[in-house]
Amino acid sequence: MDIDYKLLRALNSVIQTQSFEGASAKLNISQSAVSQRIKLLEELVGQPVLVRSKPLSLTDIGLKINNHFKQVELLERELIPEIKAEDTPSSIKLSLSVNADSLSIWFIEALAPLLKQTPIELDLLVLDENRTTHKLKTGEAFGALSTTEHPLAGYKSNYVGDLNYILVASPDYKDEYFADGLNKRSLSKATGVAFDSLDAMHLDFIEQQFGLPRGSYPCHHVRSSEGFVDLAKKGVAYALVPEMQIKQELVNGELVNLLPKTKLISHLYWHSWILAKGVFKQASSLIIDFAKRHLPQSKN
Repeated sequence: MDIDYKLLRALNSVIQTQSFEGASAKLNISQSAVSQRIKLLEELVGQPVLVRSKPLSLTDIGLKINNHFKQVELLERELIPEIKAEDTPSSIKLSLSVNADSLSIWFIEALAPLLKQTPIELDLLVLDENRTTHKLKTGEAFGALSTTEHPLAGYKSNYVGDLNYILVASPDYKDEYFADGLNKRSLSKATGVAFDSLDAMHLDFIEQQFGLPRGSYPCHHVRSSEGFVDLAKKGVAYALVPEMQIKQELVNGELVNLLPKTKLISHLYWHSWILAKGVFKQASSLIIDFAKRHLPQSKN
């Protein structure tokens, strides 16, 4: 079966723009031509590639096709600057999926040398660490930082280090809610912080340590690692945050460790495409090397 990449590009454009009209404008062809290319693609594979709902989404085979197309795009982006006769290279889009905590602590610093020397448009997709590899499945990201060890087909994973999480609050918050210690009774009245409704780290930690199931106590949803720390520092919540992120706050007493003998260790893995080269390979190397030098290491 020969693959016509015009059909794959049409599918990718429909998903990116979330409309046939948007894909038409992007590809500079008629809307009916976009529809025809999607129809031809579905005839080629013998099944639907699009779920025609709001928002538009991909079927399982559509995900595989779109992921393949994105990987081919990566190879093209590396090849084109080498064969173009222009003196000024065009920028390369680097889409990476990363958890908010790593992004706020070390991730940008790891990539900075590459960003300084190479024309790159960085597209960071921020999710909690259990869901970042989903962006590899959809083809939206080239690489992902995740707590998942096992890679997807066509990808490889490298252990890069740990983030050690501790439960903290301001001294005033501790005195108000936890004067008699942390237990089911005190925690049921205090307010925690989670990244979003799908973030299980805080919820699992509290349930494992104290037997309090999710939904049995108040919990803010804040999609920002810095927001977790700010809420705790302002004395309006307690939070599970990386120890690396709040070294100074612990030293100056703005935050106190509520469970000095207990921490949650989160192992991090960098997932990247096996065939990556050039800028994409450099990005992976920088991320892996930086993390191994700066993050706590608990695995060989």
